[in-house]
Amino acid sequence: MRIDTEHGAFELIKDHKEAFEVKSFNERYIPYFDKYSFIVGDISAEKLRLKGFMDDQVETIPDFLMESAVPNAPYFIVKRVGEPPVREEEESDES
Repeated sequence: MRIDTEHGAFELIKDHKEAFEVKSFNERYIPYFDKYSFIVGDISAEKLRLKGFMDDQVETIPDFLMESAVPNAPYFIVKRVGEPPVREEEESDES
């Protein structure tokens, strides 16, 4: 399923326990994540935590979830579709 956010388009790969909410994702996402192809979000203590993964790290996502997420916690995995949007600070740097 394709999801359009303030930070670009993503394909929702996995949505365990309906963890993905666009509003929460937009609030927690920072430009640091623009470089990652995959983003995993898990909910711990009622807070969304995000972690980015490159294409060559995708096979480590299950290990991350087992080691870092609360057992059976809600989580999601999204994959970036296309390029991240150009940010205003990037536009001003080029002038």
